Amino acid sequence: MLIDGFPAGSFQANCYVVAPAAGEECVVIDPGQDAEPGLGELLREHRLKPVAVLLTHGHLDHVWSVAPVCGARDIPAFIHPEDRELLSDPAKGLSLMAGQQLFGGLTFTEPDDVRELSDGAVLDIAGMALTVDHAPGHTRGSVTFRSPGEHVMFSGDLLFAGSIGRTDLPGGDYPTILRSLGTTCLTLPDDTVVLPGHGPQTTIGRERAANPYLAEAAPFAGPTKGL
Repeated sequence: MLIDGFPAGSFQANCYVVAPAAGEECVVIDPGQDAEPGLGELLREHRLKPVAVLLTHGHLDHVWSVAPVCGARDIPAFIHPEDRELLSDPAKGLSLMAGQQLFGGLTFTEPDDVRELSDGAVLDIAGMALTVDHAPGHTRGSVTFRSPGEHVMFSGDLLFAGSIGRTDLPGGDYPTILRSLGTTCLTLPDDTVVLPGHGPQTTIGRERAANPYLAEAAPFAGPTKGL
């Protein structure tokens, strides 16, 4: 599997491309602020053809460029229904003061083709099978994507190296994110590579050993599941 990415824009949200190999179809995960130039470079470098955009959640730093990326290539975007409204009204995911405009009045729209994700769904796409796990707590519609057989999980803002996503924005909830960490992350093998929404990659084993939030989430963990 080919995986490459870069931190996009001032928010430094990680945008990824995922494909079976160079020269194949691919999916784009979380094209954030000003992601188009960097994305174009990766696509040319690896000779990839995007067939879909996958969104781990609806926060602006992860979906900023979804409409132009999808529109330029006539491809669909996938998002959980609980976060779909954030595509066209990202202010609902932020704690704005009364009357405060989002980035000076910028407006956002849904892509023409939006498809909704469900917990446990397997996306057969671009020659790959990616499993969706609904993992609320950072937002109500947060999901992760994992690749059977590849021991890789795209965690969005659920899990970072040494930390977790914030829960103080609308739709966030700390007890809920602990439950999601237990059921979504702690059930995976230690050698699972975690590719997060911000910061460097890590592994489940490293986080299980040193991340204090995973220790707090341990009571919610179920039996280990394979990827």
